[in-house]
This record gives sequence, structure tokens and C-alpha cells, in this order.
Amino acid sequence: PYEVRPIADALVARGLRARGPWMAGHEAGHATLARTPHAEWIALAERELERLRAEHARVFLVGVSMGGLVSLRLAQTRAVEGLVVVGTPLSLGPLIPPLARLLRPLLPYRMKRGSDIRDPGARARHPGLDAMPLAAVTELVALQGRVVGDLERVTAPILVTHGRLDRTARPADAQRILAGVSSEDRALVYLERSGHVATVDYDGPELTRRAVDFVDRLCRE
Repeated sequence: PYEVRPIADALVARGLRARGPWMAGHEAGHATLARTPHAEWIALAERELERLRAEHARVFLVGVSMGGLVSLRLAQTRAVEGLVVVGTPLSLGPLIPPLARLLRPLLPYRMKRGSDIRDPGARARHPGLDAMPLAAVTELVALQGRVVGDLERVTAPILVTHGRLDRTARPADAQRILAGVSSEDRALVYLERSGHVATVDYDGPELTRRAVDFVDRLCRE
């Protein structure tokens, strides 16, 4: 929720309701995430979407990184009025999936050295996990396969954004998303000074403005 809070606050300031749920498995540390399959990531997001759909005529999705993948998956299988994805990884380096499967029994977690954020103050404040479970990496790869195979099923308006200095997800994946979806209303924005978690990095205010303007425009059409 911390990573999408700036956009949520700006949406509320425009008179829109915003809800930022935890991603399944992330709320209680890396050990919980290690036990959470990607089907649960999707299932929780589907429940949140259905809850909002029951109360509101139009629902939009905003997702960062893994949340972007889940948002794409929901847009492939559910009705949404638009989505914004930030730093969404469609693939990992070619050696990462086999190494993750091989090392899981011996090294279940990889310690992290801080988040991929270029602004040092924002990086110090960021409440990220202190370790990445290799089980979660293999689940991420499985979800990527499902999303990539169905990209053309995304027809809702979409704003694709990505930090140009992202070292976690390839900036070129933003181009792949834009080219793969079937949405007529689609746009791509690279954030030139930001890393992976661009919502709270140097370009966070610009990203927030573009995301809120995008959603606000769709609401008024």
C-alpha cells in the first residue's frame, strides 16, 4: 500500500475513491510470501475488484511491479475501465528462473540490499522486505507466463509507465506491454530519473500527476 499511496491520495483529492490492499503474502514478511502461490495474489485482487464493482459503476486498477502483473491479469479476465501499470516485469534474466528452482532447497531466501529507488532519502524510508523468497521468484515467473500469453486480451485503456533507470524490471518490457495489448487508448511514459519503485522516487510527482489525469479523463468521458 505504501508504494501506491501517493497516487491514491491524489485520486481522493480529485473526488475519487481509492483503495490500496496488501498484495497477498506481503503483509507479514518474507516467510509468509514464500508460502503464497501466485494464484492467491490474483484471487485476493479479484475479491477486491468485485467488492469495488458492487459499489461503483467504474473501477480502475493501478499496480506497481508484481501488482502491475496482477492488474494486467485482472484486465485479461475481468471487466475494468482502465489501468495504470508501473515498472511491470514481463520476464527475468534467462538464468534467474532455473537458478531459483535449483537453489530453493539450499538457499530459500536472497537477502536484499535496499530497494531499487534512486532517491537516497526515499530509499531509506521505503518499507520493503529484507529478503526475497526464491519460491516467490518461481511463482512470479509462472504469473509472467500467463500474462504474456494473454496480453492481447487486454482491451481497457492503459497507461504504461516505467523508470528509465530500473535495475529490477527491464525498461524494454514497457514497450512490450504497449505493443502486446489490444487497447485502443494506450500510452507509454518513461520516468527518466527513477528506478523500479518510481511512485516514490524522483519522478513520483510526475507519475502521480499523469496517472491521476489519465483516470480522471476516463471518468469524465
